[in-house]
Amino acid sequence: MTNSRVSIQTVDFDLGTEAAALRAADAGVGAVVAFVGTVRDRSDGAGVSQMELEHYPGMTEGAIEAMIDQALARFDIRAARVIHRVGPLQPSDQIVLVLVTSAHRGEAFQACEFLMDYLKTQAPFWKKETTPEGARWVDARVSDDAALARWGIVAANAGTGGAG
Repeated sequence: MTNSRVSIQTVDFDLGTEAAALRAADAGVGAVVAFVGTVRDRSDGAGVSQMELEHYPGMTEGAIEAMIDQALARFDIRAARVIHRVGPLQPSDQIVLVLVTSAHRGEAFQACEFLMDYLKTQAPFWKKETTPEGARWVDARVSDDAALARWGIVAANAGTGGAG
């Protein structure tokens, strides 16, 4: 693990290593909440043999840093870390890790969910799935925009079919 709050990488990550590192120097941590997203083998009824993720280097990290700043302002949390993989991934591969520490579990759960909702709609990633019918770009889902809206945020891509 690095000391950065955000890592965009092609290599896999280890949940245990990342969680231990995030809380190692903070004896005030009473809760660690983690979300790990993985590649599904089906999407919208079609089999998926591969997902490829692309990003805009620098812009993506900056956008996620801003998301973490918002989480720190909204919730009583101690730290957060986001790792997102890019490049070709296979079904069952890990895609994303969101880790949050706090003194108490409630704030950590809320902040982790907030960060994941924000990531799904606002982080500049582009996803392409390979299916038996060929490759297709994945559009943002209305349900992802609705999840973000419950935090009082209107998705920048709402109604436009942008990447998510």
